[in-house]
Amino acid sequence: MTLEGILPVWKPAGFTSHDVVAKVRRILSIKRIGHTGTLDPQVTGVLPLCIGRATRMVEYIQELPKEYEAVLRIGLSTDTEDMTGTVLEEVPLVSLDEAQVRKVLESFVGDIEQIPPMFSAVKVDGKRLYELAREGKEVERKARKATIHELEILELNLDQKHPEIRFRAVCSKGTYIRTLCVDIGKVLGYPAVMESLIRTSTGNIRKEQCLTFEQIVQMKEEGSLQQHMIPMDIAISHIPSIALTDQETVHSLQGKKIALAANRVAHADASQTIFRAYSPDERFLGLFEWKSTSHVLVPAKVFL
Repeated sequence: MTLEGILPVWKPAGFTSHDVVAKVRRILSIKRIGHTGTLDPQVTGVLPLCIGRATRMVEYIQELPKEYEAVLRIGLSTDTEDMTGTVLEEVPLVSLDEAQVRKVLESFVGDIEQIPPMFSAVKVDGKRLYELAREGKEVERKARKATIHELEILELNLDQKHPEIRFRAVCSKGTYIRTLCVDIGKVLGYPAVMESLIRTSTGNIRKEQCLTFEQIVQMKEEGSLQQHMIPMDIAISHIPSIALTDQETVHSLQGKKIALAANRVAHADASQTIFRAYSPDERFLGLFEWKSTSHVLVPAKVFL
């Protein structure tokens, strides 16, 4: 049986996202695999892999909010904004109280701007920042918008030399938790660094669903791996759905535009909206774009 769908992998420390893809390719002997969001090597957590035709879903899963658990250490800074880097500054004494910390973290909820760290994959003039950083260069970076949907303190240890704050963050694609930690420290009046980070979910794919490399190997040998994979349309269940008739299903699989009455598109509140389309027997047909001006569904990604 050909494997297809979203494989929720638990990324271990020491692997890049590309390393994970390469290892799973070897385990499954499948070339068509794509990951849905880069994680730094020292970061562990949820890394959904799109297998087979599901690679066409990568861009939609990448856009989903991510959830993280992080530990922020206050009182020192590094050139990488995490504990893998060289210490640049350290203060002998940090004095903070809980009310102060809570107020500052609350101020970061909503739309924020971040300057990408030098040790990141952002490209400037065709070269990745981390490549420039390894050459000892620092270049000007433009601020980028991010959204912090939720920020919850999980644990406070404020009585030690370098206080620690463990928090949960739900944020938009492209948010740098390292930079968030540094910026929180700045508002508190101290240098700060991200001590550790775990990604606990990507969209509706949570850590409890994830498989280790060892489990993937075992399930492949048992022939049970497909049942642990997430169907591609379920992984993008945030996209509204629409049911087509038999005739419309035939036309959809032929890549034709489908004329629809506007009242059948209940979620059409924008000029262009993506829908998951289903046949009368509830088979996922693909993604279609609703054109409100002409009242037609246009094929975006059709699965024959």
